[in-house]
Amino acid sequence: MSAERTGNRSTPGAAKEPPLAFIRSLYHVLDRHYGDLRWWPGETPFEVAVGAILTQNTNWRNVEKAIENLKKENLLSPAAINASEDGRLETALRPSGFYRVKAKRLRAFANYLVRFCGGTMEGLMAEGAGEIRAKLLTIHGIGEETADSIVLYGLGKPVFVVDAYTRRILERHGISEARESYGAVQRLFVEALPKSPAVYNQCHALLVQVGKDYCRKEPRCDSCPLSGLNSPPGAGGKP
Repeated sequence: MSAERTGNRSTPGAAKEPPLAFIRSLYHVLDRHYGDLRWWPGETPFEVAVGAILTQNTNWRNVEKAIENLKKENLLSPAAINASEDGRLETALRPSGFYRVKAKRLRAFANYLVRFCGGTMEGLMAEGAGEIRAKLLTIHGIGEETADSIVLYGLGKPVFVVDAYTRRILERHGISEARESYGAVQRLFVEALPKSPAVYNQCHALLVQVGKDYCRKEPRCDSCPLSGLNSPPGAGGKP
């Protein structure tokens, strides 16, 4: 995807940065611009995991309403969700949209914790990030982005989360293409940044924020803090 088509305004004739250097520059520019964004909201690791599951195909305000309903109904625990009736759980999740689908996914996650982890998020902590991620991906309705959000934000393990904003920003700067796999995009950040949960947390939060503020479907390139960064030579190919 070319800069001309997407609105990326790299300076003509400026030196181009290779992909990993570009990502490091992106992180530092956005970190200076926004400061510590303190993600992810949630009072407990399980609440963070619930939010990661419910935020699929909806906005965060609706997720907050659904989580508040779970709290009011005393359903915000693996055991309570696992034992709840379908109608009660679905009613609580209604604000999040696709509530029947999400009820099944949330129940599948809660059931996994009850069966294999002593009913707690702490039961997942003993293993490494890769092993936990692989197990989460076996649970109905949990894909790569959701699994990584749970591992990073809920458990504090070093896994980088890739979402639609991440892809859009990299595509518009010529770092990757739409056909790139989740893993290929993820590896760029893992290779470019220190292997730190705090850095991965902040970087993903920064990408989401700049995506919401500037890198929209109709981009606001002129005022974007990333407007001064340049795409690498041969941009758009595989890393």
